[in-house]
Amino acid sequence: MTAGQAGSVEIAPTTSAPFALEGSHRHGWAYWRRILMVNSIGALAAFGLIGGLVTNAPWSARARGLAVCFVYANCIGGVAALILPPVLHRVGRRSRVAMWAVRLIMIPIAIVLGSMLAVTVPVVLGLIRPQQYFANVRGSLWTSFIVTTVACLAVIAYETLRSQLDAATLALRTKERDEAEARRVATEAQLASLESRVNPHFLFNTLNSIASLTHSDPSGAERMTNQLASLMRSSLDSGSAPLVTLDEELKLVRDYLDIERVRFGDRLRFTVEASEGSRQTKVPRLSLQTVVENSVKYAISTRRQGGCVAVQASVSNGLTRLVVTDDGPGFDASYVREGHGLALLKSRLAMTFGGRATLLIDSRPGRTCITIEVPRSG
Repeated sequence: MTAGQAGSVEIAPTTSAPFALEGSHRHGWAYWRRILMVNSIGALAAFGLIGGLVTNAPWSARARGLAVCFVYANCIGGVAALILPPVLHRVGRRSRVAMWAVRLIMIPIAIVLGSMLAVTVPVVLGLIRPQQYFANVRGSLWTSFIVTTVACLAVIAYETLRSQLDAATLALRTKERDEAEARRVATEAQLASLESRVNPHFLFNTLNSIASLTHSDPSGAERMTNQLASLMRSSLDSGSAPLVTLDEELKLVRDYLDIERVRFGDRLRFTVEASEGSRQTKVPRLSLQTVVENSVKYAISTRRQGGCVAVQASVSNGLTRLVVTDDGPGFDASYVREGHGLALLKSRLAMTFGGRATLLIDSRPGRTCITIEVPRSG
């Protein structure tokens, strides 16, 4: 770079705004610090590009040239930082072609406006004559365009990589959060089921029933003991093997209903039916048992005349449908509270199968029907 004569200075060009190029329209201190940082790098690059680092000019002339580069850098960069973000924000990210078209149009405009502003400063300060205004603007445009274009491409690449990294980090954190939530729901369901299984009343009633059968029906007492052991074992194993075949789950349901029938006698009537094609479907452990237990608790134990519980499993359109029906008094499904067995089951289905599984509750006086649909392949 050279010092001009007759009071004139050949003004050096530099780069435009950096981080504004990706459509950010926030103008906090962090934003402007980034703008100043990249503008400073652009000023040094422009100073070197025009020979400021190798010239034999006096140090005073070099210092003045470097100062002019900084004026250019911050004028072009400041203009771009102000006008690009709002325009890109309006365009949005719906079309990459539109985003690049806006950049190709707005960056040259920012260079021209910034260069005009940069030349205005020395004119106002009396460093160059007004007659030299447009000559200085024209003389700086090509260098400004080169430096600004390189800087813009570098910043766009940086911002794109940073955006992809942020998206990947967010996706990873979301996945970790979902997995933690799935573990929490599964643990709550396991604890709720275990609590139900070892409920003192349930255990006391079952042991009493076993004791009463010991002399009158030893084989029945032995069978009931095995059923209780199977029930307890399944509760304890639910964390290690969250999915089981429907055939295993149905066996558990029968064990539970057989135990409760000893307690309720003829008050409890039940049927369990499953098509052959549905038996190998994978379902959350204790899922069907949770629904059946809900029916026994609210439709059988609360009524002197008892009631009937029907369990059915069938296959349709790639889904296995599990239906538990009882003839109890019914309940308001909208008031199923958080932490209730059915609420936990719904969360477990969502965590295990996503949107491919559903739990539907249709309850009214005299009939409650709870339907679970899961993918047949599990």
